[in-house]
Amino acid sequence: MQSSSLATSPLSDEDLKALKRAKHQLESPALTMKLASIVGAPIEKLLSRIPAFANEKITDATEVALRKCLSIALRTLGRRDAAPLIVPDRPSNLLHKFAVATTGAAGGAFGLFALPVELPVTTTLMFRSICDIARSEGEDLTSIETQLQCLTVLGMGGTSSEDDDADLGYFIMRGALAQAVSKASSEIATKGFSAHGSAALLRLLNAIAARFSVQVSEQIAAKSIPAIGAVLGAMVNTVFIDHFQQVAHGHFTVRRLERQYGQPTVEAAYQTLDVTLDG
Repeated sequence: MQSSSLATSPLSDEDLKALKRAKHQLESPALTMKLASIVGAPIEKLLSRIPAFANEKITDATEVALRKCLSIALRTLGRRDAAPLIVPDRPSNLLHKFAVATTGAAGGAFGLFALPVELPVTTTLMFRSICDIARSEGEDLTSIETQLQCLTVLGMGGTSSEDDDADLGYFIMRGALAQAVSKASSEIATKGFSAHGSAALLRLLNAIAARFSVQVSEQIAAKSIPAIGAVLGAMVNTVFIDHFQQVAHGHFTVRRLERQYGQPTVEAAYQTLDVTLDG
């Protein structure tokens, strides 16, 4: 049952429904549960089977993937989206899922050895999908701050080993990255883009990588089942991108509503909403 305080909420009924849907997307079951339902085994158990050397390999591949995404965004999105967007396009979620499923098929066939090649491609495709979703919610992709917000979605999909509370709420998770986004955005705007020379940007990338690498490890664990094959590898990747697409839809819906009603109002309404969707 919704709180009676919603009766006096300044949000319209339509926007309240959108916010409720966003909360459901942002607080849906963890990726570990979704992957476990696909492979039929607990991810925690599979994680313990990953060889020790793989952790460093995953960390390195994650950082390379994030750098590639950011470099592509800052060097190409501004030119491609220079014209103002009047009517936001519907995001091509299925197209991106199909592309990521294809890379997952290769990963399933070649296992951990495919990681250095597969992960940057998969992450870039996911990032493009996130940008597509952001645009559909009225975001300006020529904005550096928006591009960094798209990147932070990869850090909102889970927690890092340094987080004290595994059940961090959306606004706490977002707040933890907000200052780093602000500083990196300001530094890039004044000094230009340098993936290796920007201290603020490096801190942001490290913060995102710490969380995203956890999700990547879970994805790799799901693919560690002997003879997983191409089909199951594709399914794992589809679940992987779907998870982040949901987070992106939720995040950019909240940001759209905040532009209209203000952050305090939207957060207050968010906290009173029952996360269970009707129907």
